[in-house]
Amino acid sequence: MSRAGCPYDNAPMERDHNTLKTALIYAYRFETAAEPDYAVSEFSYDWYNQVRPHSYNGYLTPFEKRAECTIKQWCYKKR
Repeated sequence: MSRAGCPYDNAPMERDHNTLKTALIYAYRFETAAEPDYAVSEFSYDWYNQVRPHSYNGYLTPFEKRAECTIKQWCYKKR
């Protein structure tokens, strides 16, 4: 999330939640409360960040994109 008052504040999170629900939550039936917790963490940390390429990042995964940028470039990118 970006700083307060930024008009693009919520869009990345809404997109992330839409992808999560479409690809995971609506596609599977969970029997216990622990199963969705585990599935969401696996989806977010393993598949979405380290396996799935994003067109916005030049078809790199978020993990690869962060590795190629310095902290200053990543955190203080001007729009």
